[in-house]
Amino acid sequence: MIRTVLGDIAPETLGRTLMHEHIICDITPPSLRGVPGFDAPITMQSRFDIDYGRKRHTAKFQLLDQELAIAEVASFAEDGGQAIVELTIGGLDPDPVALAEISRATGVAIIMGCGHYTEEFQAPANHDRTVEDFAAEMIAAVRTGAWGTDIRAGIIGEIGCSAPWTALERRVMTAAVLAQQETGASITIHPGVDPDQPAEIIAFIRALGGDVSRTIIDHVDRTIFDTDRLLRLADTGCVLELDLFGYEHAYWSFAPVDMPNDGQRIQMLRALADAGHGDRMLISQDICRLTRLRAFGGHGYGHILRNVAPLMLERGFSAAEVDQVLVHSPRRLLTFA
Repeated sequence: MIRTVLGDIAPETLGRTLMHEHIICDITPPSLRGVPGFDAPITMQSRFDIDYGRKRHTAKFQLLDQELAIAEVASFAEDGGQAIVELTIGGLDPDPVALAEISRATGVAIIMGCGHYTEEFQAPANHDRTVEDFAAEMIAAVRTGAWGTDIRAGIIGEIGCSAPWTALERRVMTAAVLAQQETGASITIHPGVDPDQPAEIIAFIRALGGDVSRTIIDHVDRTIFDTDRLLRLADTGCVLELDLFGYEHAYWSFAPVDMPNDGQRIQMLRALADAGHGDRMLISQDICRLTRLRAFGGHGYGHILRNVAPLMLERGFSAAEVDQVLVHSPRRLLTFA
């Protein structure tokens, strides 16, 4: 079965799925929380500069309006979308009740994550917690309910890693592997901005006995920029996720890297598919700021269905290859092993 915020569904009912999004969250960097003067209204005149990232702004990171979320997810459904994996976890203000209400209002299946984000975002009390405590929390999130509710998670992650990797983050990752072994859920991982860290993480998980074939490395399109390293990571058997489609700015405010555009992301997918890894790649958009929503002039959750999937077909992908990325691989990874 696949576990959604409204209950379990049969895998064959899962349609086109976004594997990495945020619907209700607060991803304001801790260093900016409560700092006055950076929360001016987003207007048509200011929207681009705020989205680009050089103009400091905090309110853009706060996706807290449930009615707005319903409208945006409903628009995704109108574009043919059927499911969203929502990865707002510890440190990002998860709200399972709101997700259930949004799913009920729109008819879109929502699969919720569990675990904790990077150390910067974690509660101070987490520094004193054991691996076993973290693992018990994730297992309970999958089996009985997450964040004080009876709404259950359907995937572990996005487990946060910084570069360099911290001791606390390693404990949380170890716990995630234990939770995977106990529940059969997949793990999805937010790596640090270091092109070699994804391989380090996979080696760590393999050494612990985790299921690498059910482990997803997120944000590959802001982490790995050379084909050799990309293919070596795929050769480990893990799943590579290019999840910043729609982000078309070269400037990346979080690290000094040159971001690719959607055309270059599709070229990365083609290289993976040509090397025999077509069943181990995923795509999404990682929407986590207001300026990427349609209400604020952004592309919205349906961008991949409206624009990217057709472009993939134009660039030589078959319909079966597109369905593999959007339907069949998500089904496999979201079905409990």
